[in-house]
Amino acid sequence: MTQLEDIAQKMVAPGKGILAADESSGTIKKRFDSINVESTEENRRDYRETLFRSSEAMKNYISGVILFDETIRQKAADGTPLVKLIEETGSIPGIKVDAGAKDLAGAPGEKVTEGLDGLRERLSEYYELGARFAKWRAVIDIGRSGDRSIPSAYCLNANAHALARYAALCQEANIVPIVEPEVLMDGDHDVDRCYEVTEAGLKALYAALFEQRVKLEGTILKPNMVVSGKLCDRQASVDEVAEKTLTCFASAVPAAVPGIVFLSGGQSDEEATAHLDAINKAKAASDGRHPWGISFSYGRALQAAPLKAWSGKSENRQAAQAAFSHRARMNGLAALGEWSEASEAEAA
Repeated sequence: MTQLEDIAQKMVAPGKGILAADESSGTIKKRFDSINVESTEENRRDYRETLFRSSEAMKNYISGVILFDETIRQKAADGTPLVKLIEETGSIPGIKVDAGAKDLAGAPGEKVTEGLDGLRERLSEYYELGARFAKWRAVIDIGRSGDRSIPSAYCLNANAHALARYAALCQEANIVPIVEPEVLMDGDHDVDRCYEVTEAGLKALYAALFEQRVKLEGTILKPNMVVSGKLCDRQASVDEVAEKTLTCFASAVPAAVPGIVFLSGGQSDEEATAHLDAINKAKAASDGRHPWGISFSYGRALQAAPLKAWSGKSENRQAAQAAFSHRARMNGLAALGEWSEASEAEAA
């Protein structure tokens, strides 16, 4: 466990966070479509290599990188394995191992994440390829128009059980599991309903992790923030999001967990940064009542700007790296509770 605990602590090092570069083939195609670039293996490699060779961002603000199966096997244009590029910056390679959310039998409108079959063998291979942590995402929706039947306890418990089985297999393979129970922000629910569902999901998760004998000191939690649904008429303020998020997590996340790395969940770049900063400022003012390291594990909120700057052209590589370094630095400041709108403007 000592190695797992050490890696988990490095993943939430002060001022650093995790780059989620684990988009599935379908998701990365949508991202490339937005910039009119064909999603070929070479283009995907070139784009991700551009990010991994952003030395300022990678060395100073990125503690780990979540990779897709294709990416962990790829080599850079000069033949260097992409995993080695990541390791040379001092960042830790990780791997997405779930097979995606599928319809949950007997629960219309709800999902359960699959991918446990053959996972032990896949984790062994991924360890040999250089992965030292893994990620599994559960998807929890909230019913629309006040429908309180979604999520059901059945859905929460099924996903918690799968997350716990995955986490136990990871630790057996000497890989740190990131457990990601994402409550989606797509609906019209208010912030209090998000709080309620997030708390219930977290409590189900930690009960399942205990049952599966997972050592929490060698895990990382990747959750949603407690926010209003995108379609809700009243959007919670930044300070309200920070207060409710910390209160919710204090009630459900054990102190043994080394760190929480928030997902952005569809928030805009700056919105995700502002919320993370407010959470860390509130944590600093709480007299040690929130013991975990709190940082970020962003995909789109780190990549939207560099992807647009790159636009599939090699001559745009430096511009893309500058855009990536800017967003990584802003989130690094937010992870310390030291971000401000002024710092955003100064670095622009």
